[in-house]
Amino acid sequence: MADRRGQRQRHMITRNNSSSSSSFKSHRPSNPNTNAKITRTNKFATVNPDNNDNIDDPQDIPNLVGTCPFMCPVEERARRERLRDLAVFERLHGNPAKTSSTLAVKKFCRTISTNNVQASDVRPVTVLEDTLNYLLNLLKSDCHFEVVHDFIFDRTRSIRQDLTMQNVTSDQAIHMYERMVKFHIISHHRLPNCGSPNQIELHILFIRMKQNSIHIMCFSISVPDNQGESLSQWFRRVPFVIMKSKEMCFARRILRYFRLGNYKQFIYTTEAEASYLQYCIIEPYISEVRALALYCVNYGGYKLQPYPLTHLSNLLMMQESDLESLCIDCGLQTSTDGIGKVLLSTKLTDTCNPKRGYHKYYELVSERLERLSAELSEL
Repeated sequence: MADRRGQRQRHMITRNNSSSSSSFKSHRPSNPNTNAKITRTNKFATVNPDNNDNIDDPQDIPNLVGTCPFMCPVEERARRERLRDLAVFERLHGNPAKTSSTLAVKKFCRTISTNNVQASDVRPVTVLEDTLNYLLNLLKSDCHFEVVHDFIFDRTRSIRQDLTMQNVTSDQAIHMYERMVKFHIISHHRLPNCGSPNQIELHILFIRMKQNSIHIMCFSISVPDNQGESLSQWFRRVPFVIMKSKEMCFARRILRYFRLGNYKQFIYTTEAEASYLQYCIIEPYISEVRALALYCVNYGGYKLQPYPLTHLSNLLMMQESDLESLCIDCGLQTSTDGIGKVLLSTKLTDTCNPKRGYHKYYELVSERLERLSAELSEL
């Protein structure tokens, strides 16, 4: 009887976890060789939508060194003043038709005529780095994060565009790419409803960066990509030194806990060892792991003995009120006993995974992660 019961329990846990496990299995870094191919029409460069920089292959572009000394070329600045096409952060004294060289930042251009690019329209690396510093400092402003995010999102794409047109691959450029990756990771964490654009940008940056940065290689393990090679094949090509690094060992261990359904070790290891940026990437999967824990308790508990939510909230490191909401999302029922304790009913058969995923992420209750968040003042 005990063996039969154990087999039934493993079958139920596997069935409930099938959808969540498959989502993480497909989250693997892509092969850089599968990058989008670029074609030309007349003198304009057109690209596959997967390539968001929207410029020609750097190998096809003549050697170009930008000479623009400002964050925005003079001609573009004058044109946008005339068209009153200035963002809030670019307006001089709030005037929508007036800006200055210290406020205007070059916009991202979806289609570029690479045959007629002028050096005066392209910013050199030193100016691009100063521009990136200026943009990331805007994160400290009092404006709503959504407004700041949209502005930085567009202008950093323009920075990448200028770097690519000049085919810059120096350590200085790599450091700039790393900072842009961190911006998109934090934005994806703070704006879950705007996650898709940030994930696309992360995917593009990871393809360019993961051969040059150990941090990017480790981050890219957890970013969705269904078109790449298998994770085991990708691991074979990773240098031994990187495979043994602290960051990579953490990423592999977290991935293993997720696939095995070891929700306790997944949550506890994240709380104890993750950096703030690692936590921002892992956060979407924490809800899936918590849901697995709820399904295990529901199946393995006694029908006449509901499970106290207080104990579960401590185990899953979340507020009890948030845990009640998660139970409802998973199709589970809660009740209250005579002294006001909230209990989780067990042995329910009509549980379900949210059809559209988890729209709200409940943060880990962790003083360490709160402290790391407060200390992350600069990118």
